[in-house]
Amino acid sequence: MKNKHPLGLPFLFFTEMWERFGYYLMIGIFQLYLTTSVEKGGLGMDRKDAADIYGTFIAFVFLTPFLGGLLADRILGYSGYLGLAIPGTNYFYISLFLIVLGNGFFKPNISTLLGNLYNDEKYKHLKDSGYNIFYSGINIGAASCTFIAAFMRNKYGWSYAFATAGIGMFVGLIVYFIGLRHYKHADVLKPVQKEDMPLSKIFTTVFLPAIVVGIGAWSIPGNIFGSDSTDAFIFATIPVIIFYIGLYVKASISDKKPLAALLTIMLVSVMFWAVFKQNGTALTTWAQYYTDREVPSAIKPVAEKLYQAEKLVFRVDSVEAYTDKFSLIKENGKVKKIWDRPVYFRNLQDELVPPENSEVFLFNTELFQSINPLWVIILTPVVVSFFTLLKKRKVEPSTATKIAFGLLISSLSTLVMVAAVYYCDNGAVKASPLWLISCYGVVTIGELFLSPMGLSLVSKLSPKRLTALMMGGWFLSTSIGNKLSGILATLWDGYDNKANFFLVNFVLLGFAAFVMFILLKWLNKILKENL
Repeated sequence: MKNKHPLGLPFLFFTEMWERFGYYLMIGIFQLYLTTSVEKGGLGMDRKDAADIYGTFIAFVFLTPFLGGLLADRILGYSGYLGLAIPGTNYFYISLFLIVLGNGFFKPNISTLLGNLYNDEKYKHLKDSGYNIFYSGINIGAASCTFIAAFMRNKYGWSYAFATAGIGMFVGLIVYFIGLRHYKHADVLKPVQKEDMPLSKIFTTVFLPAIVVGIGAWSIPGNIFGSDSTDAFIFATIPVIIFYIGLYVKASISDKKPLAALLTIMLVSVMFWAVFKQNGTALTTWAQYYTDREVPSAIKPVAEKLYQAEKLVFRVDSVEAYTDKFSLIKENGKVKKIWDRPVYFRNLQDELVPPENSEVFLFNTELFQSINPLWVIILTPVVVSFFTLLKKRKVEPSTATKIAFGLLISSLSTLVMVAAVYYCDNGAVKASPLWLISCYGVVTIGELFLSPMGLSLVSKLSPKRLTALMMGGWFLSTSIGNKLSGILATLWDGYDNKANFFLVNFVLLGFAAFVMFILLKWLNKILKENL
């Protein structure tokens, strides 16, 4: 009984797993759907516009955790995913709005509910273990969903793939209500402190101005920062940023240093999310057009059989080696017909191009979205064991130091892609999938050094009366980084040499790491004084 977890844990585990299944399934095919031609069921957008919409969407998903309730989230989020299954641009944007509200409200609430379960004395010693188990549910959902997405869109189409995301969300909702009796008692509101800012004041001084300014920026003719969505987001975040600056200015002397440290770490972490979240844009583009995705001949019969049997399949688009478009040229006095290659085959070595009109099986592009969560599952025990070993030897680095190294390690992942660009002659020939697998492996180590450490630092260093608000600040920095990732991804087509694109990312992350290492002495002093 000593090591028995609360009965609510498995229900929250599967609720989170299915919710993340739905969310990451949708995210995995998001850019692909936007950029696929209308004739093939997509929206036919330019890649630049698609990257901008993607960045704005994932930015707002992390901006909404300031508000919300768990029940409202569940209903809104489910409706949004199913709405994506309805053809049409208007339904698409309405669905995104619902998902932004629902997913944003859900994320912080279920984690808080889980934490409350472990506040009981008999469970406190298992809290870290409980969160580790819970976190694995996130990654199981994220790792498995793209295989289902690939099969559904291959066999039935985009609408069915998006509907599957909604079904996953609905299953999570059912699991949540089945287990409600095990954690209803843990849904306890934090007592209002006299120092706390009333919720009504937060709404009128922060969120209402943000909404008004954001809508105004979207509506004005033209744009300032490249697109209406970017204008709306940047202007909407200004009142929120001013609010956090005000928290520091008005803080007591004892609270100023911890708040300064937290705000500094949040600021530099923006760069991490700006690069990390390009997995759904720039790295998806690299997987789609620059990576060799052909199913090996040895498993082709199996892949085809599984597909016909309507089961999970590792193949994607069944395409013809050549399109029906061709041009006529005169060569040595004779007219020669030259067939135009589809995009995938334009940078494939001539000797590897399949026979004309032959069918080719490819791994779905979205399958590469599963690499990061798979790395998380594999590397989490390795990283935890590494820090445990350092702790036993009394040389474990501080939380701030771990974050600094997380930024540095993450920056190295961009150099992996620089090497990939040079190795495949700037995309003139297909790159091995191992390049992307290696890139995701390196950045995952950086993620494990930074993301959980940041959340831990916020909970430990925040003044007690401001913990919830500072957690919101951490999500705000994630949100801004997510939007910046979309802005950076819009520049992809502007770089003739793709190595320069990844070098820009390296400079951004490297600079953030440099700032963190410069400030480590100051940050560690604050941590020592306040922890």
